[in-house]
Amino acid sequence: MREASTGVDVTGLDYRGLMKRIALAGGIGAGKSAVTDWLVALGFPVIDADVVAHEVTATGRPAWRALRDAFGDAVLAPDGSLDRAFVAEVVFHDVTALRRLNLITHGHIGVEIVRQLDEASGAACFVALPLFRPEHRAAFQLDEAWAVLVGPDVAMRRLCELRGFSEADASARLANQMSNEERRAIVDRVIWNEGTLDDLHARVDEALRESGIASG
Repeated sequence: MREASTGVDVTGLDYRGLMKRIALAGGIGAGKSAVTDWLVALGFPVIDADVVAHEVTATGRPAWRALRDAFGDAVLAPDGSLDRAFVAEVVFHDVTALRRLNLITHGHIGVEIVRQLDEASGAACFVALPLFRPEHRAAFQLDEAWAVLVGPDVAMRRLCELRGFSEADASARLANQMSNEERRAIVDRVIWNEGTLDDLHARVDEALRESGIASG
């Protein structure tokens, strides 16, 4: 199920400390997970909005009940959990369903991200927000926003070769997201990921140094 921007208004809260708060954006196939894996290996806390979305929609949670009430039992797997693959397929093809999903889940996701940020410690905490938008800066009191980018051809190849997408499905999903130009316009730093894993790690290390952040 796709993550989206929070609808919770937390701009009146003052929970910024010495720890930097940095959003990490990136489209499908860009390698954002490889970056967060490296950050975790370096000792930094990472809050993944997709993981939070799974947590707040776990069976029996308020967001799960709201989704069941809004969409019916068709969105549930046989064990009663949310059928995430089915929901993702529905909202990918139905804008109205996506809006309903967002209205139900955004507030829950935003509140949980704020809670985890408030409990984090260290030189920096990273928030993986695939669909980062400018309003996240105020909502989460972010210091910076980074984006992991690759060219469309690279993203297409990775989706087909590494994740088993058909060319048609990969093309549709890439077309349904923000362009690299749009992402570059709203972030502070870009990390290109078209080389090896070692190349990517070196670029992340460089970004940390330039931001004045020591390893967690």
